[in-house]
Amino acid sequence: MRRLTRVLAAAGAASALALSVAAPAGAVPGPRSEEWWFTAWQIQQRVWPVSKGAGVTVGLIDSGVNAKLPELQGRILPGKDFRLADDWQQGSGDGQTDADPDGHGSSMASLIVNQGTRTGFVGVAPEAQILPLASSGPSTGEAIRYAADHGVKVINVSQANPGTFGKCPPDLQQAVGYAIAHDVVIVAGAGNDGASTNGSMTPANCAGVLAVGAIDAQKRAWVKTQRQPYVAVAAPGADVGSVRNRGVFDNNYSGTSQATALTSGVVAIMRSKNPQMSNREVVQRLIATAKDAGPPGKDNQTGAGAIIPGDALTANVPKSAPNPVFAAYDQWAKTQPNAPKAPEQNGGPASSAPKSSDSDDSSGNPVWVGALVVVGVFVVILGVVILIARKGRKKGGPPPGPGPGGGAPMPGMYQGQQGPPAGWGAPGQQPGPPPGQGPPPGQQGPPGQQPYPPMGPPGQQGPPPGYRG
Repeated sequence: MRRLTRVLAAAGAASALALSVAAPAGAVPGPRSEEWWFTAWQIQQRVWPVSKGAGVTVGLIDSGVNAKLPELQGRILPGKDFRLADDWQQGSGDGQTDADPDGHGSSMASLIVNQGTRTGFVGVAPEAQILPLASSGPSTGEAIRYAADHGVKVINVSQANPGTFGKCPPDLQQAVGYAIAHDVVIVAGAGNDGASTNGSMTPANCAGVLAVGAIDAQKRAWVKTQRQPYVAVAAPGADVGSVRNRGVFDNNYSGTSQATALTSGVVAIMRSKNPQMSNREVVQRLIATAKDAGPPGKDNQTGAGAIIPGDALTANVPKSAPNPVFAAYDQWAKTQPNAPKAPEQNGGPASSAPKSSDSDDSSGNPVWVGALVVVGVFVVILGVVILIARKGRKKGGPPPGPGPGGGAPMPGMYQGQQGPPAGWGAPGQQPGPPPGQGPPPGQQGPPGQQPYPPMGPPGQQGPPPGYRG
């Protein structure tokens, strides 16, 4: 009997071992060596241990997505076609075909959710999903409203169209406001003709849109990225390859489209980790934790600087931190009596708070008076309990723990997170704050220091050999 027990135990252990070894087979593989933004952003070290975007849907307004690509299987939801008959070839009606022969929409989807099963190319938020919305410029507003009505948490618009006299068209601005009122983050490309006409592009120039410029592996502005005051932040966009319509990895591309898609992936990760965090706070955190790029301070090519996903997830950002994207939206909304209100202004997208005309003065209501009496008694009892607890603490000393004066750290998104890697601070500075704390907002290294780790062997600067210069 004992021998049989040992045999069964051994068999059980072997089965458990087999299961533990087999499980990683379905996991998302590591990125290709060409995906330099994984190193720059420390995705595998600081971001994926926190979140991979599970539970978040990204609305992708583009040329549609080839949902049949093996590496996108299970990540592309049925969407909708908004293309005009005289614009692009009509698709399948659900956005699951790519109208662009080169596969622009599929390329953007791969940067966000690609699984890497055939090419090894991996998206930054591989557990998120894509709602494909095939749309050209004229139907962008309609697509934005549709996305907001179908549960997306971030809308990616890797498109840039000339505005109306350099301004966001009114109907498109209203659509942006509608999405913001539904707690959506809208991310758009700044534009790719900064070295030539440098026009003001939509929807990047719409109030409330997070406009993204493109940078390279050394955190330098890509030469063609737009130079416009609406640029809020920057992300990798130079020599950023992807898997396109043919299902083959192609590295021969640069643009603010790629920077936009990668930023949308980061937003998906943030919203997956903190589903109760509002769109306003997500944008504020991205801006507050960006690392300066280009000329010192904000500039028209990189905005507040290069986004750093690990810091956006973990840093302690004060609620008073600047948020120029939503400040511009609030300013626009003040001039529009019928403009949709942002979540913080109306109690949330699904707020049931009564209107002022529906609420009465409750001072003479006996029920309210009784409730106030009960609350008052409770406050008195609570005060007595706190006084007794404080006296006991003084006698016994502070409880052990890393918190100020003892005690365990406060639970929340910052607990257990590591600070920035060694070499990012000033000489002699510790590699980063203790676990549970992020770097102070806006902290920069010494002049000329690059926040991104250098690529390639020691001493080698720039992308690995083979990149276009």
